[in-house]
Amino acid sequence: MLMAHPIILQRLVSEYETLRDLQTQTQSSHTEQRMQDVTYTLCVSTGTRDIDTALVAAHHHLPGARPEDDSVLAAG
Repeated sequence: MLMAHPIILQRLVSEYETLRDLQTQTQSSHTEQRMQDVTYTLCVSTGTRDIDTALVAAHHHLPGARPEDDSVLAAG
């Protein structure tokens, strides 16, 4: 499976987190649409089907990640 470059993943994660914070403060259709787009892109970029798993997978591919950080196996 192809994985997005760590810089791209970092930008997507940062944008997702910013949008998540904005979404709790305001109810904007633009924010909602962008959130859906970023969620979809993160899932495709990490080969996952839900945002929680996508975020864990993305964090594993970011610079400085350690094997014990947010392990997908530990979630079971």
